[in-house]
Amino acid sequence: MGVRILFLGPLRDLAGQTECEVAAPLGWDGLLAAVNPAVAEQLREARVNLACAGKVLADKTQLSARDGDEVALLPPVSGG
Repeated sequence: MGVRILFLGPLRDLAGQTECEVAAPLGWDGLLAAVNPAVAEQLREARVNLACAGKVLADKTQLSARDGDEVALLPPVSGG
């Protein structure tokens, strides 16, 4: 089954895909290794967040995704 990674907004453009699946379990270092270098660079930015299993993580470096989880990469939101 694995972990499904969703690329949203501008991160989708950088990734060149809308989603991918990787083996579980998936932690922060594994996530950085699973995505291309341009996406990994963006993920290191404080303004980019992660959601795992529908919950936004307070500390994205504590990612601990299990088999069947969905990890959404959340770009910064702008607007007014």
